[in-house]
Amino acid sequence: MTSEASSPSSPAAGPDGPVAYADARGRLLADPAVAGSRRRAALAGLTDRWLAGLFAAAGAPSGVALVAVGGYGRGELSPRSDLDLLLLHDGPVDSALPERIWYPVWDSGASLDHSVRTLAEARTVAAEDLKAQLGLLDARHIAGDAALTASLRSAVLSDWRATASTRLPELQELGAERAERHGELSFLLEPDLKEARGGLRDVVALNAIAASWLADAPRDGLEAAARRLSDVRDALHLTTGRATERLSLQDQDQVAATLGVLDADTLLRQVYEAARTITYAGDVTWRAVDRVLAARSSRGRRSSRLSFPFTGTGRGSGAVARGTVDRRPLAEGVVEQDGEAVLAQGARPANDPVLPLRAAAAAAQAGLTISYATVRRLAAETRPLPVPWPDEAREQLITLLGAGEACIPVWEALEAEGLITRLLPDWERVRCRPQRNAVHRWTVDRHLVETAVKAAAMTRRVARPDLLLVAALLHDLGKGWPGDHSEAGEVIVRDVAVRMGFDTADTETLAVLVRHHLTLVDTATRRDPDDPATVDLITKVVGTLPHLELLHALTEADATATGPAAWSSWRASLVDGLVGRAAAQLAGGYPFPADVEPTAEEERLAVEAARTGGPALSLHAQSNQDSFATEPMGVELTLAIPDRPGLLGTVAGVLALHRLTVRAASLRELDPIGVGAVLLISWTVTAEYGELPEAARLRADLRRALEGSLDVARKLAERDAAAPRRRGISTPPPVVSVAPGAASATATVLEVRAHDAPGLLHRIGRALDEAGVRVRTAHISTLGADAVDAFYVTDPAGRPLSAQRATEVAAAVQSALG
Repeated sequence: MTSEASSPSSPAAGPDGPVAYADARGRLLADPAVAGSRRRAALAGLTDRWLAGLFAAAGAPSGVALVAVGGYGRGELSPRSDLDLLLLHDGPVDSALPERIWYPVWDSGASLDHSVRTLAEARTVAAEDLKAQLGLLDARHIAGDAALTASLRSAVLSDWRATASTRLPELQELGAERAERHGELSFLLEPDLKEARGGLRDVVALNAIAASWLADAPRDGLEAAARRLSDVRDALHLTTGRATERLSLQDQDQVAATLGVLDADTLLRQVYEAARTITYAGDVTWRAVDRVLAARSSRGRRSSRLSFPFTGTGRGSGAVARGTVDRRPLAEGVVEQDGEAVLAQGARPANDPVLPLRAAAAAAQAGLTISYATVRRLAAETRPLPVPWPDEAREQLITLLGAGEACIPVWEALEAEGLITRLLPDWERVRCRPQRNAVHRWTVDRHLVETAVKAAAMTRRVARPDLLLVAALLHDLGKGWPGDHSEAGEVIVRDVAVRMGFDTADTETLAVLVRHHLTLVDTATRRDPDDPATVDLITKVVGTLPHLELLHALTEADATATGPAAWSSWRASLVDGLVGRAAAQLAGGYPFPADVEPTAEEERLAVEAARTGGPALSLHAQSNQDSFATEPMGVELTLAIPDRPGLLGTVAGVLALHRLTVRAASLRELDPIGVGAVLLISWTVTAEYGELPEAARLRADLRRALEGSLDVARKLAERDAAAPRRRGISTPPPVVSVAPGAASATATVLEVRAHDAPGLLHRIGRALDEAGVRVRTAHISTLGADAVDAFYVTDPAGRPLSAQRATEVAAAVQSALG
């Protein structure tokens, strides 16, 4: 630096000199009456005036402009922000001119990022450097030739829009790389407010997308979220005196005090909430960009898929123009369109309080997200669920959680519009709540969702996957209350379970799981696992073998969702050993179902079937109405028929042909008039897309299938071959096993645990028939998206299977399920 530049007689040391600017800047930053966006704008205005004075004093000729770019170009300056400046000129410029402007800036102590370019040079640099182009998108005139600055803005915006189809994917890749390096702002204990995913850099990217005219971000709450992060960054700069973006643990209390926030935890929650708003806006916007770019790349090629005419309004559907739109049904009131789940044209959210959960479950199971417009409409129009919840609502929540990883983006969409706290009011206390423990990777609420994701991979290990998933989602709700979170959580979960419509026994199970979700790992690592007293402690806590299975799976899901440090092979082996000893102590024979007296209707059907030698059936809507075509709740189907090979698979196949989902079924033998066994099957079925078949047609197809004139297997195969392929989700493989103690004097029990799918029971029934065994009794349950079935089988002579034969039959069924 020359002595002239800093001498009192130089222009830089006058009224517009660095000392005067530094003093004015210091007074502004110390003024408690000016804070937040007002202070940033005021600081930018003060700096504009000073730089304009420097530009004038430097004697800049015509054809030169001083331009602010980047964050300074947006007209907001944080206390320690760089000054991003471009000296723009239209021809040769005196080499001393830039120094006459830059040196006083350096003398002031401000950080300076500067360049000197012609308009052509600026455009060339922007074309080669995406970050430079993003900075120029925010170019703002400070001093000199305003027309030159206007030409720059016009040219840069024109170039940006012309090259958006190639530059936006590059911008998206940059964002992904930043997220990989800096993590997710919503969950970090020491987050980078600018570079982490959901930070201020993502706001810049969203504004750049909007400038391309290809898409725009959801604006509700976005500006407030960006403002909040900027306020925290300002306080961080003032607290540390440095241009840092990382909100370190040692600075959080002082930053909170500077902002007038209660404490550091409250500060982090506010940061997390802002980051989630920005992240969700980014997810929605990038999906829109992907759709636009995909449409551009495929323009002119005719879709080979079946299309339906649709006139979109943008409300609920995401469509914005009249035309031909692919729409494939997913569930009642829900269809797939453009890779997202949207509402069907006939959906009426105001009359269907279960619709948000049904849409969410259908989307997650198909591996899709819910469109932004759809979630907004559901939040605006859907009424709260009644208390207790309808059975369907509980089933749809379980189906959503059972989707595993695919559940997360759907859950985030519901949470962004307030639908989660509407469903679960207690969720608000743990939402965005930080966990100041190095072991934990997530906030409390995200940890709960991640635990449910881990549990979804363990559903084949337990007889009640629905209770496992719900316990995983709720196990840490007590962290929103003072005291021991396990004890508080037990109280909360009892209330939530009743609200969800669980019966007394299931509510008690959930309470045990939540109260003791840390008991297994604590006991296994702190007590002697070989001590009988240790095993007695666990058996007294769980009470039953099914409870032990659930607690074991929940323990592992909780620990693996916490982070790598919370679960190790050593801990797993200790817990497994303790569980094995407790299971041996609790083990008993597999319970044969108690005899249930047939109803008068069942007696009548059994007598009719025995006398005629053919099938007798009855259909009743659950509301006992006669019209099945418009009844949405489902059908009770009771069928009596003389025992014959292939019966279960045939009837299940007919139901699958009619797109009926089996929610529950039971099969048992009767001999009503002493002439031979009659099988009585009671089904509870619901329509896959909400519209039940006509009763007469269902009866006719059942009779045709049983008589052999309808080839059910061929019809199902033809329909599956014609159906469009969906990506779906990855699910745990099916498990077919011989139940403990099954080789009894009466029957062998095969347990089947699998992901529910159309025709599943048909495939199981055919496999059992081809294996040459008789099904004496069966109990079929569909719990969310999981089928949990038990088949009591014998050989043709009515005897239990040998151990080897039972293993062979189980393997045959496993093979049939793939």
